[in-house]
Amino acid sequence: MSAVTKAVVPVAGLGTRFVPATKAIPKVMLPVVDTPSIQYVVEEAAAAGLTDVVLVTGRGQSSVGDHFDSAPELERVLEAKGDQARLEAVRASSELAQVHLVRQGAPLGLGHAVLTAAAHVGDEPFAVQLGDDLIDARDPILPTMIAVQEALGGSVIALMEVEPSQIHLYGCAAVEPVPAGALTGDLASQSEDIVRVQHMVEKPDAADAPSNLAMIGRYVLHPEVFDVLRTTEPGRGGEIQLTDALAELAGRPGPGGGVHGVIFRGRRYDTGDRLDYLKAVVQLGADHQDLGEDFLNWLRGYVASR
Repeated sequence: MSAVTKAVVPVAGLGTRFVPATKAIPKVMLPVVDTPSIQYVVEEAAAAGLTDVVLVTGRGQSSVGDHFDSAPELERVLEAKGDQARLEAVRASSELAQVHLVRQGAPLGLGHAVLTAAAHVGDEPFAVQLGDDLIDARDPILPTMIAVQEALGGSVIALMEVEPSQIHLYGCAAVEPVPAGALTGDLASQSEDIVRVQHMVEKPDAADAPSNLAMIGRYVLHPEVFDVLRTTEPGRGGEIQLTDALAELAGRPGPGGGVHGVIFRGRRYDTGDRLDYLKAVVQLGADHQDLGEDFLNWLRGYVASR
């Protein structure tokens, strides 16, 4: 059993890029095909063995928690119709994990959102998943990140190679190889994708970026990050940046210090931007068990006619 059993998922953003759709609906409740994007994230946590999920919400986002609650009236209607498939789908969302809600209060940044969950997380390592980043279930990264945290201590971030011209959109990491012999077993076979993080920069200009390794929205953090966040001053954008706290931990000795990275080479879908959201719907729609073949046939004809 992994020592990491809790995940923190910040969802308190206003979703201004998707107005007017997000005027009354939280952005993470927008569907990707037939499933709210937040459910993909909680499914990923559950598949990695994380049984306790904390959603950090804001005002007007009660529907996010409702989605993971039982819906007896809807279940009775579906049961009466004999619609077993949809009944199972409705019940599945409420059986994924123990889902808890905490309120952020004010949108003061990702670091502040993580700190809001401190009382619930307690003194144990935990995962953080950003709802804008969907990781394909066929390419899991959290299990490897959890294993690295257990083996090497400290905190672990997910990294992805991007075009240098795009690095200003992300946090960026300078890295070096993990010392020989530090990784054993299955991790040793993945050593090329496991690195030690020297320092991090939040959304640097391309000319100032230390690498093309972007930080994507998956973290496994040592609880010492909470102490650092409590004293972290607002950074870029006037917000408390998780990157700034991790940059401080990267240089600290001891069990709570040090940061490692796992380079992700799988399928990832960005739902934080309108165009990328549409791409995610198409990509996941094409692979959908029930709709994929018909959708692809229509899509080929539509593209050919343009």
